[in-house]
This record gives sequence, C-alpha cells and structure tokens, in this order.
Amino acid sequence: MSIVINGRELQFRPGETVLQIACRAGIKIPHLCSLDWSPSPSASCRLCVVEVEGSPKLQTSCTLIASDGMVVHTHTPRILKARRTIVELMVANHPPDCLGCHRAGTCELADLARELGVRPRQYVGIKKDHPLDISSSAIWRDPNKCVLCGRCVTMCHQIQGVGAIDYIDRGFRTQVGPGFYKGINVSGCTYCGQCVRVCPTGALMEHSHVDAVVSELGDPNTVVVAQVAPAVPATLSLGRSKPPTVPVMLEHLAAALKQIGFAAVFDTAFSADVTIMEEATEFLGRLQGGGVLPMFTSCSPAWINYVELHRPDLIPHLSTCKSPQQMAGALIKEIYPKYAGLEDKRIVLVSIMPCTAKKYEAEDLGDVDYVLTTRELTTLWDRFGIDFNKFEDRLPLDPPFAEATGAARLFASTGGVMEAAVRTAASLAGAETPTAPLNEARGLDEVKCFTFDVGDTTLNLAVVNGLGQVRTLLEEGPADLHFVEVMSCPGGCAGGGGQPYGTEAADLHRRLDRIYDADAHAEVHSSHENQSVAALYEQYLGQPLGEVSHRLLHRTYTDRSSGVLANDDAQTKRGARAGAGAPH
Repeated sequence: MSIVINGRELQFRPGETVLQIACRAGIKIPHLCSLDWSPSPSASCRLCVVEVEGSPKLQTSCTLIASDGMVVHTHTPRILKARRTIVELMVANHPPDCLGCHRAGTCELADLARELGVRPRQYVGIKKDHPLDISSSAIWRDPNKCVLCGRCVTMCHQIQGVGAIDYIDRGFRTQVGPGFYKGINVSGCTYCGQCVRVCPTGALMEHSHVDAVVSELGDPNTVVVAQVAPAVPATLSLGRSKPPTVPVMLEHLAAALKQIGFAAVFDTAFSADVTIMEEATEFLGRLQGGGVLPMFTSCSPAWINYVELHRPDLIPHLSTCKSPQQMAGALIKEIYPKYAGLEDKRIVLVSIMPCTAKKYEAEDLGDVDYVLTTRELTTLWDRFGIDFNKFEDRLPLDPPFAEATGAARLFASTGGVMEAAVRTAASLAGAETPTAPLNEARGLDEVKCFTFDVGDTTLNLAVVNGLGQVRTLLEEGPADLHFVEVMSCPGGCAGGGGQPYGTEAADLHRRLDRIYDADAHAEVHSSHENQSVAALYEQYLGQPLGEVSHRLLHRTYTDRSSGVLANDDAQTKRGARAGAGAPH
C-alpha cells in the first residue's frame, strides 16, 4: 500500500498515521502534542494539520490513518495560515522572557514562531500569574509557560503509569499540574523526568545545580571531583560527525572537566561493577537461603520512589544495594581523600547523570553533593566557553575509580543490569561465565521474561522497560520469577529524564548501539574480573555483603505512601488496581 505526500509516493504499514509515515520519510510536519511512542495521540495542538485531496477540511495528521492511494499536502498556503494562527494564539499570553528562560535556544515554541513568521503579537491574552512550583529537589514547574500540549500528561499517564499530573480546571483557567493545585512533591511523582525531557517549552525543568557547581569550582578551599555515568559519554559521542568510542569520549570529558577546574574525574561504571558484586552475591544468598523472591534491582532511583510511594508492599523484594551513583559517592568520600592525601580538604562530589531522579536520591542519601544532568553539562560548557563537540583534548580518568568492564557499560541500557548480573552470578555459583550477549534481555520490548541456566539451576528472569510496564509484569507475568530488573525510563538510562530534549525514538536506538558497542569492544566483560574492584575488596571492603560493604554500599527503604496526594478519583482507582497485583 502507498500514499502520496507532497508528490512523493511512500509505502506504509496498515494502521500507520500520516504523521508517522511523513516523519519516517523525513518530511517535517510541525507538532507539539504527538509523541512517537504514544499509544493514543491527543491531537490537542492542531499544528500537524494537513490537506487531503477530496476532503474539504484540514485534518490532524497524528490521528489520520493512512489509506491506499491517499494524496496529502503538508505545507499549502491554507495550512501555513492555520498553523501561524495557532502559534499566534499560543504566544498571546506566553511570558515574554525568552532571554532569561532556561530553554532559550532549545524552545520548540520559539522555533515554531520563527519558522512560521510570528513576530509582532497579533493577539493579546490575559497574562497568566500562576505561582512557580519549586517544592521538589528534582523537578520544578512554571505553569505560566505551559501551552497545554499534553506531552507531559501523556508521558506520566500512558507511558509511565504514574499519573502525578493532569489537566485541572476548565476553560481559560485550564492548566497542567498535580491535583488541588498542590506541589509536585506530594503528587506521587517519582521524578523520572520523562515529562521534562519532552516538554516543548520552559514549563518543566530540572532543579539546576549549574550555578552552585560553578561557585564551588571558584572556591580555593574546595576540591571538586566528578563522576560520569555510562549513558553520558554514549549520548555525547553522537553529537560529533565521527562518534568516538565510549572510552575515548570519557577521556574527552575528563580533559574538559579538568580544564574548568575539576580536580579528578571518576567513572561511575566502576561502581556499577561493585554494584554487581554486591547484588549478585545478595541474589544468590536469597536464592540459596530461602530469602524473599523475586528480587528486584535497585539501581533506578525513580523505581525506588515508585515502590516507596505507590507499592510499599514490594519493599522486601528490593535489593538493598545502593545505586552505582550512591555507591560511588560513598566510596569517593571514604577512600579518595586518603588516597590523594586530601584529608584536610573539603571534597565536593558532582555527579554527571542522565537522570533527574538522581537529584532527589543524592539529597535523600547524602553521598553526593550535586547532580548535573546531561543537559546541564551543556550549560556548564557554555559558561566556560567550551565547544565540546569540537573539543579534542584527552586525559585518563583518575584512580582508584577508573577501570570498568563491558558489563558495567551495559548499565545504561534496559536489560543491562540483568545481563551484567547474570554473568557474575553464574561465576559466583561455580558455573561458566557467559560470553555471548544475553539477547533475551536486550531490546526495547516492554516486558521480557526468559530463563537462564546456571549449572543445574534454571533461573526465571524478567526485564521491565519503563515504569508503566511494572503492573503488566505483576499482573500477567510468570508466578515463579527469581530476579527482575526494572528501569524507570523507556530504554533505560540512555532514555533518562536528564538526557537531551527530544521525542525521536531513533535517538534512543543510536545511544543503545553505542552502549552495546562499548561492551563488545571492552577488554574485560564481567564485573568479577575487574582487577581494580578486586583490589578494592582486598584493601578496603573485605568481601561482598561484609560489614564495611553494608555500611557504605547498602541502604534501607521507607513506606512513604501515606504522603501521596490522590489527584482525582481516577488516580485513586488506579492505585487500587495497582495494589491488586502483589508479587507471586
């Protein structure tokens, strides 16, 4: 079957919309509300209207199902006039503070206004005067800049299954926010940041730590060090015409960070290897000793928030391991001052992460001082006049937290923690360490259930790709699972809420390819084979799950469900449905 768009004949699959076909063919149709992965587009922005020959009215391409022989035009004078009017109405009561907005240069509304020639304001609306919501340590809201496109609502409800925000009020008073106009800190938000990543304007933002980090870098009495998460170099490498490997990009990052004043740069992937040593040992202990199963991973802070806020009945199933960020924070604060002879100095640790929930986690557990998202790192470069995509200097990462395996690099992808854990768990159980990729754990399927043989034992495993799929596993998954990985963000950390703005699914696929390539070309593939990790245990930690490990690397959890605000009756019902799906 074929369709003609702007004179080009294009093939399509049954059920595809005109917008999907056009995007795949590289034909740009402006749109604000539609998302590539949304199961049901809302068509609320109306910007994607097109003309269909034989139809007298404009139709929204995000909901228009293609039919064989359809002829579509996307940029006729009639369409351009309609789109321009829509944008003029959007900016009529939009705050005119573009120069001071954190989205200056990346605002989709500003781009649309420029492309459609919206310069003088044709309409003047009543100025919005909503209070800023700065109640959270991770995500801030400015309702005055919201254009009601609904992307954040789609992400929070349809994709993530949380429902912390929704449309509230009616008519000209309509806005998006938590129920009863409360702060996002009591909304049940997990701080995954997917709403921030897809917001087209400055209505949603991470709580920025850039100013604080710049201030610390200027303090002569402070030693500022950084740790860099595996997803960050994989993402930044794609900004170059010839993407370097992940290890090379890490060296570019180390050189750039040291140029602006960081004293040392560590690899969070090192602590991911430590995480696997602890987590695999914990899992085998539960499996062999009759502990609570299935055991769920604890690397994703938004997943931890989800459990504590919405499913506290799952707390006994969570691994007690801290996330790699927090393990690195504890190890750096404990060991690095002695290692570098800096016991008399104030050490400030900055995490560079693809995640907004890491900001809340750092404040909650206290092992990390500041968290910069991948987006904030770009802002930091701008402050110091660095064009990082052209930056060629390289420096090695700093010991004792510089060596990492291919397994640790996989932490940035959905299924990666599971694959890394299986490699080491097999070895610790006395079986042969797997060498081939665990393809059953890879890919972007929403829920993956499979088995893996470790000696004479068959493990029943599952990988959950995104918070919105947790309920699917709990209600429809196998009854005898042993181990479950949950990544809060679709695609894992590669698709984290602190990653570059955008809604293109192709970007996620490219990042995952970089991560898999890093594992394939690593010199060492399994966490238990990391010699620096072995030295850490020999010199400091003793053994996995030992006394020192428990003090530095493990945590407890808290039932916070009583503090969650129910947005409305629908959310209350949703919570009741979720509560019905306890682990088998």
